[in-house]
Amino acid sequence: MTKTERRFGVRLELCGVAVVAICGTWPAYAQEAATTLAPIIIRGESEREAAVKGYVAKRASIGSKSDTRVQDIPQAVSVIGREELDDRGVVNKVDEALRYTPGVTTQPFGSDPDTDWYYIRGFDASQTGVYLDGLSLFSYGFGNFQIDPFALDRVEVLKGPASVLYGGANAGGIVNMTSKRPTDTPYYYTEAGINSNGNGYGAFDVSDKLNDEGTIQYRLTGKIGGGDGYTDYTHDFRGFIMPQLTISPDADTKFTVWASYAGLDQLHTGNGFLPYEGTVVDWPSVGKISRRFFPGEPDIDTGRYSQTMAGYELEHTFDNGWELTSNLRYGHLNKYEHFVYPYLWVPSPPPPAPQSTSLNRINFEGDTAVDTLGWDNRIEKSFDLGGMEHKIMLGVDYRLYRIDNIQNSVFGSGEIDVNNPVYGKPQAAPSPLYNETVTMNQLGFYAQDQVRFGGGWLVTLNGRYDFVHTDFNDKMPTGISFDDTDGAWSGRVGLAYEFDNGFTPYASVATFFNPLVGRGLQGPLKPEEGEQYEAGIKYVPEFMDASVTASVFQINKRNNTVAIGAPPWTDQLGAVQSRGFEVEGKINVDENWKLLASYAYTDTEVTKNDPNPVLVGKSLYVVPAHSASLWADYTITSGLLEGVSIGAGLRYKGQSWADEANTLKVPESTVADAAIRYKKDNWTASLNVTNLFDKTYVESCRGVGACGYGEARTVMFKIGKAW
Repeated sequence: MTKTERRFGVRLELCGVAVVAICGTWPAYAQEAATTLAPIIIRGESEREAAVKGYVAKRASIGSKSDTRVQDIPQAVSVIGREELDDRGVVNKVDEALRYTPGVTTQPFGSDPDTDWYYIRGFDASQTGVYLDGLSLFSYGFGNFQIDPFALDRVEVLKGPASVLYGGANAGGIVNMTSKRPTDTPYYYTEAGINSNGNGYGAFDVSDKLNDEGTIQYRLTGKIGGGDGYTDYTHDFRGFIMPQLTISPDADTKFTVWASYAGLDQLHTGNGFLPYEGTVVDWPSVGKISRRFFPGEPDIDTGRYSQTMAGYELEHTFDNGWELTSNLRYGHLNKYEHFVYPYLWVPSPPPPAPQSTSLNRINFEGDTAVDTLGWDNRIEKSFDLGGMEHKIMLGVDYRLYRIDNIQNSVFGSGEIDVNNPVYGKPQAAPSPLYNETVTMNQLGFYAQDQVRFGGGWLVTLNGRYDFVHTDFNDKMPTGISFDDTDGAWSGRVGLAYEFDNGFTPYASVATFFNPLVGRGLQGPLKPEEGEQYEAGIKYVPEFMDASVTASVFQINKRNNTVAIGAPPWTDQLGAVQSRGFEVEGKINVDENWKLLASYAYTDTEVTKNDPNPVLVGKSLYVVPAHSASLWADYTITSGLLEGVSIGAGLRYKGQSWADEANTLKVPESTVADAAIRYKKDNWTASLNVTNLFDKTYVESCRGVGACGYGEARTVMFKIGKAW
């Protein structure tokens, strides 16, 4: 296929052959004028290849807001498709899907059932870098939405700033979850599974047409599950259901309306707030705290949420060639938390007296209600001008986030002995900590032009302006309320050249703008601002179904929030730099082998901290400097074992810092995963093992009192059938 065919997905088919040829010999065209020829079919945008084939991503929307070839996006992009999600046994949480993605650190507290945690290129993306179908899932405090991986077709990660496309967003990058949508052909699927902790589930996914013409299609996806967790006393009950309807009255119009309801009722794991001494290093008379140790109070522990979403997606092509896309989503969340969690060891007398084996505890209660609205509208058109090919996009989007945030807390709520825990002790009543209502409105106008010229050059130009208004109503007796309005420009310039051999070197510069919620010493928190410089190469070979991306980057973030010694305890008196190198390769070798491999080097550095200048030059905690992964999957396609697949993977996480002063380290870890599947006659049975050798290790520490163990060995068996 030529460069032009690869770029636009266009092929000419005559007489069933994908070359320019005519039935019979070309010189005889006159005498054969009456011969009936097969029609010329131009396969264009509506029939382009799937976004992901096997493990290899072909196209993504995350880096340009429209369906674009991965090599045309001037930033590094990683995509985890449905097949990879299934092969690696991603069942419970989306952050499990990114364990093998370079530049992304997940689950810093271990497996946290009600929150997905992501760090991208050194920066926490869990609250300002999560998107669903291109619309923000911004969160503040405990006001976060959660999506079940069974509802998804794929997960995309854009490395680096995304403000120019999406408005306020995390400096290090964003995670975009793409939902399943109604299919063109009938699809009926059921699945059930259970893991070694006794936590099981059942799920279904059904899609079909509702009329003979096929212009109305539906999809109904759902899941329900629950059972015990990997720490003592923990358990959960969870589920979701998502109905959808797509109406396509003609070839130029597609309208999908959808809704979902999800719920969780859990007893918390309590794993993520353990002390450095007792997890990373031994503590006298204790050694290492058991991974199964439950530090809370099982009789009063409560964690539940209910979330409702509804929205639509509209695509329409006008007669003049302009394409309109409009997406809207409303969400409502109710979340209640009540649990007791540990905080450091009870003080001990000086040696040689025995050291305490009891932990202090905090009694916490949180009651959260959230309403959110996202609406994105854009038009696109491709045309030639001045010998260059342009693809123009113009858009406007709006998002609303409103939270009622009530938190109560008390320190010293009954200590607990790690060696001999006694539960049921009276707990001190928590005192008011926060009582606030926060409303954020953001309106953005954006434009993009992808310009092709000179046979292989591609220039990507982006510009955006955002207005943000925040209303912060603090209802505490000594609280300070305010409202604040900000505005900012964001931009991106990308340059790439596509060679005929599949190599595409690229470079880009992007600025970002990330609004924050809260108050600092000097008043309302200002948006984080900064820029990224990135260069790399993307390789999509002609001779193999593969994709390789290598990139170097530098991100400068200003208005970084740092700790201060007086209320409100934080202020924007800092700046951080993140530099690094990433490489990722995914290959569908043949019908038997699929491979992926990655490596990331991330060097973070505090470049400004006015309250504590001794921290300048230090690295951020949680994020390791080095990480790598490797996964291989082999399917037997003939013989007695036909249908059997075997997969295995390694995840390496280098050393990370446990404290801001860089005095305490979390050791490196290497974890093995494995899988075996058997598929026959539309039945698939699989066995996935996470942490195959049951390695005990600490994922990371966010300070000396907030360390979390990595997940213990977990065996998941599931069986599914496509009807």
